[in-house]
Amino acid sequence: MAAVYVVLVSLLFIWTTTEANLIVYTTFLESAIAKGAVCLDGSAPAFNFHPGTGSGVYNWLIQLQGGGWCDSASDCQDRATNGYGTSKNISKIGYFMGVLSNDSQLNPDFYNWNRIKVRYCDGSSYTGDIEEVDPATNLHFRGARIFKAIMDELLYHKGMIYAENAILSGTSAGGLGAILHCDKFRLFFSLTARVKCISDAGFFINAKTITDEPHIKEYFKRVVALHGSAKNLPLSCTFLSLDPSLCFFPQYAAQHICTPLFIINSAYDSWQINNSLVPQEADPRHVWDFCKGNINNCSLSQIQTLQDFRLTFLEALNELGPSTSRGYFISSCHSHKGIEAQAYWSYNNSPTLANKTIAEAVGDWFFDRSGFQEVYCPYPCGKSCH
Repeated sequence: MAAVYVVLVSLLFIWTTTEANLIVYTTFLESAIAKGAVCLDGSAPAFNFHPGTGSGVYNWLIQLQGGGWCDSASDCQDRATNGYGTSKNISKIGYFMGVLSNDSQLNPDFYNWNRIKVRYCDGSSYTGDIEEVDPATNLHFRGARIFKAIMDELLYHKGMIYAENAILSGTSAGGLGAILHCDKFRLFFSLTARVKCISDAGFFINAKTITDEPHIKEYFKRVVALHGSAKNLPLSCTFLSLDPSLCFFPQYAAQHICTPLFIINSAYDSWQINNSLVPQEADPRHVWDFCKGNINNCSLSQIQTLQDFRLTFLEALNELGPSTSRGYFISSCHSHKGIEAQAYWSYNNSPTLANKTIAEAVGDWFFDRSGFQEVYCPYPCGKSCH
C-alpha cells in the first residue's frame, strides 16, 4: 500500500509540475558520434525537442544552453565529469519554461512553435573543432561539429528545412554561441523565411580587471586556442583582426553579423563583474566578496567602479554601430539571468523597459511590429529585478 501511495504522489508531482513547467524528454543523438560530433568525453550530444502545433508548425526556436568554458586540458577534464562536458550525466528529461514555455499566456508569440534546447557539453560556445583526440586525456574539442550535427538532425529529419520563421537563441555561453553562429544559421533557410537571433546574457565585453589586467581577454584567448575555435568565428572579423581570438568577444564579432540580432543583457552582469572585473586573483584579500554577492552591500567606491563598468559595457554595445534591425534590452539588474526563467521572460513582476517585458519586446521586434532599443537607467534603478 505504501508503494502505491509513493507512485500516486510521484504521478501527482509530475502532473502538477507540468502545469507550469513542461516536461520534455532528452534525445541523445548517437548518430553524431560517427561524424565526430561529440562532447568533451566523446559521448553523444543531446537536445530536448517539443514539436510545434497549429499555426506554429513551421516555426522553429533553438535555444543553446550555456555553462561557461574550459581553457586548459585539466579544466576540460573536470567538465568531462559533469553535465557540461558529457551527456552521460544529462537528465533524461528537461523542463521548458520562459521562452520555451508552451503556455500561451506566458509565452504568447512562441508557445506553439517547434522549440529545442541544445544541451551544452563542449566548453567552447559550440565553436571548437580539432580532429586529433589527446591520447593522454581522451578529450574531444568538437563544439562546432555538435552544432552542425544537431542542426542537420532538425533540418533533415524533423522538418526545420521548411521553416517560415526561425530563431537561434542562447543564454550565457549559449548566448555567445548564438551570436557566433547567427549568420551560418541564416544560411540553413530559404530567402523568404524570417530568421533572427537572440543573445541572452551572452554579451561578454573585453573589460580589464580592477587591477587593470586583461584577465578575460587572456582567458578567451586560451579557450580559442585550446578548442581550435578561430576557424569557426565570423570570417570577416578574424580576417581583419591581428588577434583572431578577439572575435570571440561579441563587441567585435557582432559588428560583422548581417542577420538581425536582439541582445538581452544587464549592464551590471553579475558573471562579468565576478569573473572579468573582479576575478579572484584581482582581489586576494576578498574585499569585494560581499559586494559581488549583493550590489546593495557595495561601498561607495565599489559602486563607482560598477558604474564605470556599466559605461564600459555601453561603450562596447555602441561599438556595434547603428542598426535598425538590431534590438536590445539592457537592464540594470545585478544578475546573469536567463530567458528560460519565467520570472525573467514574462511574469507579473518581470523586468520591464518602456513598459514592456522581455517577451513583449522580443516578440514585437521579431515580428516587425516595432523596434526595441532600450537601456535602463543606472543603479539604484532596477526595482523589478529579482
